[in-house]
Amino acid sequence: MINRENPARITEVVGSVPVTDPDAAVRRAEVAGRDWSALALTERIAALRQSAHTVGTRVEELAVLLARESGKPLADCRGEIMFALAYLRWVCDHAPRLLDDSRFDDSAGRLVIRRRPYGVVVCLTPWNAPIILAMLKLAPALVAGNTCVLKPSPLAPLAVSEVAATLPCVEVVHGGATAGQALVSHPLVRKVAFTGGDSAGRQIAAAAGAMLTPTVMELGGNDPALLLPDFSLTESDYERLVMASFATSGQVCMAAKRLYVPRSRADEFIAAYVRAAERVLLVGDPLTPGVTMGPVISAASVDRMRALIPDTAVPLGRSTGDLGTGHFVTPVLATDLPDDAPLVAEEQFGPAVPLLLYDTEDEAVTRANDSELGLAASVWSADEERAFAVADRLEAGFVFVNTHNRTGMSLRAPFGGVKRSGYGREYGEEGLLEYVQSTVVHAPAAFRPGGAGMAANAYPADLPATEPTPLDIAQGFARF
Repeated sequence: MINRENPARITEVVGSVPVTDPDAAVRRAEVAGRDWSALALTERIAALRQSAHTVGTRVEELAVLLARESGKPLADCRGEIMFALAYLRWVCDHAPRLLDDSRFDDSAGRLVIRRRPYGVVVCLTPWNAPIILAMLKLAPALVAGNTCVLKPSPLAPLAVSEVAATLPCVEVVHGGATAGQALVSHPLVRKVAFTGGDSAGRQIAAAAGAMLTPTVMELGGNDPALLLPDFSLTESDYERLVMASFATSGQVCMAAKRLYVPRSRADEFIAAYVRAAERVLLVGDPLTPGVTMGPVISAASVDRMRALIPDTAVPLGRSTGDLGTGHFVTPVLATDLPDDAPLVAEEQFGPAVPLLLYDTEDEAVTRANDSELGLAASVWSADEERAFAVADRLEAGFVFVNTHNRTGMSLRAPFGGVKRSGYGREYGEEGLLEYVQSTVVHAPAAFRPGGAGMAANAYPADLPATEPTPLDIAQGFARF
């Protein structure tokens, strides 16, 4: 059995899950897939809508469980579950259009492009947002006719397993890295979807590559927030910017992890930011009303943050209750750090954010792009057109404008990284289409009844008669 402690009260065991046999789970999923993929799309959608309804009746119960195992404030856990259900319903709404066959029957022939499931999809998910990050994989994979094997993190396996149990054709495997490697290397697995850090991502990609199994990778980020010289932030804007860094105790891949502020407005910014943090950051037990920041996930995370935070960092927010019972870290704003300081150069994944001053826009963009990671970024400006122009220069898969983190997400907007922050997309149409592969049936016009035919070794020529065909071009070169 795997026990999960409450990171806010580390002597309390929240629950346990059994260690699972990966091979047996994959084989069960493979067998189930034969019937699931044969169902009409309307039947699969109906089953998934029923799951959404079932989970919807248990939101409060599941939110409390998630708060106790993950350390996230109760309101955040409730919001995560509701957002996951909204995404599941979005997938059900859009699947009929996106998964429909494309059909052509014209002078070039008859062509059908079908979108078919891969088969067994392995979903490897982290602890920081286990339900939504699982649903981003399970919902599109299942609606497309795949079956899934979900391996949640041992640090937050309880609530997501309850959600998975309501979904059709999902097997859940509990275990550590060995179980994950066994799943990725399994010969019956046809696709792997992973969210997590880049070091684990490299290992998973290598194991999947050895099997020629395609992957979707959403990896880490060291996401910059650029405040342009003309920024004009209200009190609520500052509060949103604070929470962009400190929601889930900063343990979010797309959190604002580096704040770039014009040197000429530094004092003004720091004063307003500290005041906003005093209003919105209340550190304490996740189940305490009003708490907006709980503990970090583990003792190892506490040690890592203590090593990264300089002594000169400015403490932020307020606290309530006894913080000695769990893995609590005081949120801080760090100033006067060089760009090569670990808190700046590394993804901190915790409640500390560096403030970095700049003199010119070009300088800010260059420094923001100086990272191997490129998941998300944000631009803050009173001029939306200017913000979009700067956003075009940033090396990030997703750029928020005048917001950052969860408040800037959209179910229709594909999300994913560039550079070392991964590949493939979640959310939006692209996120759904990650879980289908195109298959084609084609009857060229030349070979349909009454067709003119063509030479046995000829190249096809679908171009208009006024344009040179590949065969014309080849014959032209042959004359020289």
